[in-house]
Amino acid sequence: MPQENVVEFFQTLSNLMLSIEVTDASGKALSLAEGGEQASEMLTEVKRSGHKIMLVGNGGSSAIVSHAHNDLCKSVGVRAMVFNEQPLLTAYANDDGYGSVFEQPIGMWGEHGDLLLTVSSSGKSENIVRAIQAAKGKDCQVITLSGFSPENPSRQMGDLNFYVNSNIFGYVESAHASLAHYITNSVKV
Repeated sequence: MPQENVVEFFQTLSNLMLSIEVTDASGKALSLAEGGEQASEMLTEVKRSGHKIMLVGNGGSSAIVSHAHNDLCKSVGVRAMVFNEQPLLTAYANDDGYGSVFEQPIGMWGEHGDLLLTVSSSGKSENIVRAIQAAKGKDCQVITLSGFSPENPSRQMGDLNFYVNSNIFGYVESAHASLAHYITNSVKV
């Protein structure tokens, strides 16, 4: 990324955020407003029904889902879980490989009516893809946040998919963090 001044950075980030691409499970394009409304409705229904939201991400995306988890539990009052607790994560990684670290707990705790929110800059991490497959196997809805390649697997797998068209981590993660804030703030309590 060429050195930008702060105004250029925020202008680029703003443009990327306003051009987030949203698709549904069939690949149909939705406007950002429609996608935001659908995400809000999905999370609101999970709260109303007493189900839970599971959140997964790696690295910086793990920090984003941890923050969203905090907001969902504390501010929104919805049951939510993250699976980045080190002893469990390292036990699965050591015994079954890193690709299983989210798949295994989703297989254990995921239930029909739950929702999985994945955050992945690349959208192609094996453990994220396997988490989505595990959630689908439990009849959970899935919302994905991804970036980098428009053909990334996560973007093709969710019931609702948000894609940031950039291959620069800072932009993708900043857009994902803002989108996670919007989604959690929009849940009707």
